[in-house]
Amino acid sequence: MKNDSLSRRDFMRNTSLAAAGTVAGALAGKGQAATGPVHTSKILNFHPKMNYRRLGKTNLMVSEVSLGGHWKNRNAGRYWDHFANEEVPDDVAKNRTDVVSACIDSGINYLDITTAAECLCYGAALKGRREKMYVGADIHNLGPRGSDRCNVKDQTHNVDECLRLLQTDYLDIWRPQAKMAGELGTNQLNTDAEVESLIETFQKLHKEGKVRHLGMSSHCRPWFEHILNKYPEFEMIIFPCSAMTKVKGESPVAGNVEEVNPGHGADQTQSIFKTVLERDVGVVTIKPYFGGNVFESCGKVKFPVMGVGSKKENDLARLTLQCILANPAITASVPGLSTVYEVENAARASYTRPLGMTAADKEWLMDLTKRQWANLPHQYAWLRDWEVV
Repeated sequence: MKNDSLSRRDFMRNTSLAAAGTVAGALAGKGQAATGPVHTSKILNFHPKMNYRRLGKTNLMVSEVSLGGHWKNRNAGRYWDHFANEEVPDDVAKNRTDVVSACIDSGINYLDITTAAECLCYGAALKGRREKMYVGADIHNLGPRGSDRCNVKDQTHNVDECLRLLQTDYLDIWRPQAKMAGELGTNQLNTDAEVESLIETFQKLHKEGKVRHLGMSSHCRPWFEHILNKYPEFEMIIFPCSAMTKVKGESPVAGNVEEVNPGHGADQTQSIFKTVLERDVGVVTIKPYFGGNVFESCGKVKFPVMGVGSKKENDLARLTLQCILANPAITASVPGLSTVYEVENAARASYTRPLGMTAADKEWLMDLTKRQWANLPHQYAWLRDWEVV
């Protein structure tokens, strides 16, 4: 993201506050209650080098680099969907336990889950230390991507399955995944009535103590802005953001001079970041690496991923996260992390970000990123809807 000078100032301030035992809350927008410094004793799994941000009206202080649920599978794919007989292979269980341990040691305190396999693996990995991480979860093939499932009964089942597989009795955040894409007003997007069924489900589950906060994940920005403007019940949202993302309406400064319509029906009337700040909605961003396509090794590396990784790809991953997190409206980015070494590298993106990025690093990052962006595979072309937001 292209807000370097403001962000650097804010985070140098945050660093000095942390030294005194406090961390600054998120920037307040017009619709937000002002938030003062938060004492580090109130931050879950606090690490003095990690930066934490307030997740909108949830008031949760979340590590700005957090853990996405995906990791490389045996076919070099992005994620694991299910396991036969709900039995996690020993090597997979050890890998996820080691990764979660590294996250906890690094000060990472939020985990974002979207499949049944992820619920199983992370439930086992968090056994005995559930209180170390906030968990946001949903199972994609039980959620509202199917209109026939947009009712209280089926969505209660969705959450109950998350809880059962995670071996926990509550979710910090239920973050159902909306229909993937399409034009507003077609059956490719959830209707208002379907969204209202999710809110009704949340209110029921919240009263029962099963869910504490309500979020939503979507790949369609115009629809998301409609939902945010109509339904204040949503406390946080999840959408894609990469080093290519530019803030709509920013003054043209170095690094943010392109403000073009990227096509694919993208809404260009305002910035969604303006909306979330006004409505005090937390933002967790996904797809920092274009679903892995920013890396030349995409589709070639299979589980178990061996070694520390190449310096080039480690630098690219770390600088990408720093670029995204330069936007203070973003609470956290959640990369999928396949190894302990990837966790350490991602955490360092936050540890070293207050120092700022050198001009040479910026130029190198954007040169590689633009090259890979130009060659996005067809199934990821929709990410261009999120280039100017």
